[in-house]
Amino acid sequence: MERTKFLLDENEIPKAWYNIQADLPHPLPPVLHPATGQPIGPQDLAALFPMELIRQEVSQERFIEIPEPVLDIYRLYRPSPLIRARRLEKMLDTPAQIYYKYEGVSPVGSHKLNTALAQAYYNHREGTKRLTTETGAGQWGTALAFACRVFGIECQVYMVKVSYQQKPYRRILMETYGARVIPSPSPETHAGAAMLEQDPECSGSLGLAISEAVEDAVTHQPTTKYSLGSVLNHVLMHQTIIGLEAQKQFEYAGVEPDILVGCVGGGSNFAGFALPFVREKITRGKNTRVIAVEPTAAPSFTQGVYTYDFGDSAQMTPLIKMFTLGSSFVPPPIHAGGLRYHGMAPILCALHAQGYIEACAVPQNAVFAAGVEFARAEGILPAPESAHAIRVAMDLALECRARGEKRVIAFNLSGHGHFDLGGYDAYLRGELPDYTYPREEIARAIARLPRVATG
Repeated sequence: MERTKFLLDENEIPKAWYNIQADLPHPLPPVLHPATGQPIGPQDLAALFPMELIRQEVSQERFIEIPEPVLDIYRLYRPSPLIRARRLEKMLDTPAQIYYKYEGVSPVGSHKLNTALAQAYYNHREGTKRLTTETGAGQWGTALAFACRVFGIECQVYMVKVSYQQKPYRRILMETYGARVIPSPSPETHAGAAMLEQDPECSGSLGLAISEAVEDAVTHQPTTKYSLGSVLNHVLMHQTIIGLEAQKQFEYAGVEPDILVGCVGGGSNFAGFALPFVREKITRGKNTRVIAVEPTAAPSFTQGVYTYDFGDSAQMTPLIKMFTLGSSFVPPPIHAGGLRYHGMAPILCALHAQGYIEACAVPQNAVFAAGVEFARAEGILPAPESAHAIRVAMDLALECRARGEKRVIAFNLSGHGHFDLGGYDAYLRGELPDYTYPREEIARAIARLPRVATG
């Protein structure tokens, strides 16, 4: 009997996260102080993050041990399954083998819990009483709300307004866990109030919600810290448990992936799945294709520029070198709220600039079409974010059919779409808009990029 699921035992959960900084061919460009343009030090971040996370952000250790209290909660849902999509293969009539790592089995329905538990634990250990954060589609906010409940920390979530309106049940779930959820932009912060004065109907963006959460944290010292669900080095590292498990599971399956695919907004789920495999490209010269898929509405990799920019709209954060559309860019209100970000994780940007990973962009209707086809074949309704990866994986499988090529294609299904039915309803009714590149807006935002002197 041919196997469909490749499962690991609980005792096979990785005991350490993988830190790709130890294997990068070149060190990452330094993070810069927004006022001086000079590299920042640990104390510059102390108002936002506990010192252990600051240490992990710059660490060159290849593996960092996962604390036992975090592993204990991981056991609720890890290891997650690697599944061969046999029914999707049959539907596509492709000689390719298609596999997906399914992170929707977590209590909160996505991969975001992998870092939320770690961040909440380190904050709890250092005495933090309250955490602020932002969320787009709500997957990250939900994960942090649950993690804060586990470790006894108050949680305040600034949710991008368009997602707040599109996904009310995600808000309810966060509130069920005990979080306070505020639509962003909000009148509760200077950054939010300024945007509402400028545009009372502003749909919000992740960059603006970050500004509000950061402002909240720095104005409620010393009991409050800030938590981020993507972009930063330590966040990507916590997610590598996905790829480390997948490597073991592919060994059990007796195959190696030829192509890895993941969606990207800030980069957490793509990095978590791909970075352990990228290590093999760097250290052993493997030729695995690694493809990051972004929405055409927020095409940071494919339309942005690689330069220093702020991580938030109000320009409160340190400057990081990344592919960016400009921190003032507000993406159109697509349903994949977790991908509506102007920038990208510095680690992924460096790997893309050096040719280790590829990038492409796909439009909203093609994404939902793939999500529907996948659900009809495999039974799982994917989150719109993950459906970006499914779209490209399916297209690659069809290319294999046309060429008669046998390839092993793998993607990360980072969460289910049970709270995204409004988007699927609009698609099925033929009412879902597509968004092409808003080139003029991108050009204006890029023109406003900061001019940084690095000394």
